Amino acid sequence: MFAPGAVPRQNVAMDQRNSFFRPELADLPAYVAGAVAPGDSVIKASSNEICFPPLPGVQAAIMHQLGNVTRYPDMAGAPLRAAIAAYHQVSVEQIVVGNGSVALIEKFLTALATPEAEVVLPWPSFEAYPIAAKVAGVHAVRTKLRADGAVDLLAVRQAVTARTRALLLCTPNNPTSAALTHTELRAFLLDLPSDVAVLLDEAYVDFVDMPDAVRGVELCAEFPNVISLRTFAKAYGLAGLRVGYAICDPAVAQTLLAMNTPFGVNQLAQAAAIAALQARGEVDRRVQHTVAERNKLVAALRAQGWTGPDPQGNFVWFPGADTELLEALCRAEGLIVRALADGVRVTVTDSEGSLRLVRALSNYRAEQD
Repeated sequence: MFAPGAVPRQNVAMDQRNSFFRPELADLPAYVAGAVAPGDSVIKASSNEICFPPLPGVQAAIMHQLGNVTRYPDMAGAPLRAAIAAYHQVSVEQIVVGNGSVALIEKFLTALATPEAEVVLPWPSFEAYPIAAKVAGVHAVRTKLRADGAVDLLAVRQAVTARTRALLLCTPNNPTSAALTHTELRAFLLDLPSDVAVLLDEAYVDFVDMPDAVRGVELCAEFPNVISLRTFAKAYGLAGLRVGYAICDPAVAQTLLAMNTPFGVNQLAQAAAIAALQARGEVDRRVQHTVAERNKLVAALRAQGWTGPDPQGNFVWFPGADTELLEALCRAEGLIVRALADGVRVTVTDSEGSLRLVRALSNYRAEQD
């Protein structure tokens, strides 16, 4: 028997169940991953993965750890944190590891969320940022990029108010591939209130070959409000294992460690990341190969009249393009790319991938004439 006025549980409508969540999450956009290549003859250039097989040492480390998967990993990732600290020559108390750098961004935004909190977000940038902000309950204030595709630091500074708790700066920026210089970013930080956190996403830092490249570790040492975010997904080729890290002030790291999901970075990922750091020489050679291929591709694209930003990541950007047409022409060439609202992003793969992109762009220009 039900009490008078009670509603049987099976009659509760689905939209009432959705009331469990905050109202602003009703229209939360889902992150859209890059399309998967449908066959071996098709080249995937949609997710900015590096086009090499796993490092031999990484494969060996994973195989060695297979017998331990019935056990929990080190909860705080202490061996991995020590290896990262040694590589960057910083204190281990400055390192936090997470299930990808995005997970650390989510944790940080959640920690600073207050009813009036704002995070300044240059746009377009990484699609996961506004999702993370909305889930955390902070208001994302979007600012424009510069004409060259890099973060417009003047626009960001003008957007900072008393409600601003953090900035999300991606350099090289995804999807435009343009990067800031160390000099201009440091000058910006000197002018910024010290109580505004700067989440500096350096996912593609390894591919930068421009003069005066941003040196995030140095900025973390000089500015306690700067958090450098790195990932093993790109240059190290561990995208499938989801492991990233933050370099930050020890007090910031202490809070992030306390908030971290227990055992969040799995056993295989920790072992693989340590092995990848130990193979940094081979990682550098692979990065140099990618940068050389990128530079050849850029020269070919410029010769066709391409005017996109000077790329510093392992991808190139076609702004304002007829995204559907360019994506279709790339697909016809056996190349899967990433079409976004503001343009098309294409990962630098190998010489065959570059050739297919150049052909697709030639066909695109013919269609436009």
